[in-house]
Order: sequence, then C-alpha cells, then structure tokens
Amino acid sequence: MSAADPHADQPILTGGTEPEDAEAVVVLVHGRGATARGMLAFADEFHDDGVHYVAPQAQRGTWYPNSFMAPTESNQPHYQSALLHLNRAVEQARETTGLDDEKIIFVGFSQGACLASSYVAQHPSRYGGVVLLSGGFVGPEGAAFDFEGSMAGTPVFLGVSDDDPHVPQSRAEETIAAFDRMDADTRFDLYEGRGHGIFPEEIEYLRTLVASVLP
Repeated sequence: MSAADPHADQPILTGGTEPEDAEAVVVLVHGRGATARGMLAFADEFHDDGVHYVAPQAQRGTWYPNSFMAPTESNQPHYQSALLHLNRAVEQARETTGLDDEKIIFVGFSQGACLASSYVAQHPSRYGGVVLLSGGFVGPEGAAFDFEGSMAGTPVFLGVSDDDPHVPQSRAEETIAAFDRMDADTRFDLYEGRGHGIFPEEIEYLRTLVASVLP
C-alpha cells in the first residue's frame, strides 16, 4: 500500500457477461465497511443478459475516513486515491468491452454514491446513467459545486430518505441541482422515514435503466 495512494493495490472485481460479449457496463461502488463482492451480489437484483459488472474495492472497505461533509483535507489522501481507483475501474471497463460511455452506468450506495457522484461530475460525459443511492457530492458544508462540462442528457437518479442520519436532504438537493445545471436528465426521489438504505423503488428504477441501454 502506498501512503500517497492507499487504494492503488486494491482489486477490481468483475462479473456478469464476459467483457468481450458485453452490450452494457455497470460500475458498482460500495459503501463504507462494505465490499466489491457485496455489490456484485446486489447486482443480481437488477441483472440483465449482456451486462458486464466492474466493482472496485476500497482499502479496508472504506473510501475515505471521515464524513463526506468533513473538511476535504481531513479525508486526504484517501479521497483522491479513491477517485483514481474508480477511474482505473472505468478505464478497465472501456478497454475490455470497447463500449462507449453511453453504455456505462454508475451505481453507488452510501459512501460509494458520494464517491461516484463526485467522480462523474469531474468526468462529465453522456453516460448510460448514474444511480446514487443515499449519497451526494463530497465536500464541506457551504462548498460550491460548480463543475464544468455537460452530462448531455445522462439520466441521473438520486434517492434519499428525509431522515437519513448520514446524508442530509440539503446535500442531496444540492447534488441534483448541480447535475441539472450540467444538463443531466435528473430524477430526485425523496422518501419519508426510511433511514439509510436501498429501497424497492430504486431497484425497480435500476431494472428499467439497465434494460434501456441494452439493444
């Protein structure tokens, strides 16, 4: 493990259809204390034939040590390393499948949703979709989320409960508003009294989204 890049030697797991036969890619980003293998198991909930999965693993199961709304420097170098490791997973998916970004869907839960949202905003493109399950942009309260570039109509979904103990509704709203400004096709689902989790409506959305990028 490199002190400057703690996630550098962590694996990138794959599953689903073999990359050379894939017609779509889903990049799965796990939450704090979880695993890439667990995200591959979660993908069974919305799997469709022709989908290849790529799931990077965080060092010790955690992408960055503190809250996603802590001062940015308090999460370094882990946060920057996490962005680099996620980028390695995306590049691997592109190279092994030969598919365009319009066939790549990002799915992140909790800390993984925070990481995925920030990564995508920093690497805007017309993706197949971005699904953020109980998360939002990484950055301290009051941060300006003014990203350059366009999402060019990418479907961006964010779901969160109004009583989520980890993700304030205000940060979720800031995140979806920033994607609106980047020309994403956004959907914001706010649930009542459900806490922190993944909900049936979100799995149903995932099934529909995945089917929509397949031939």
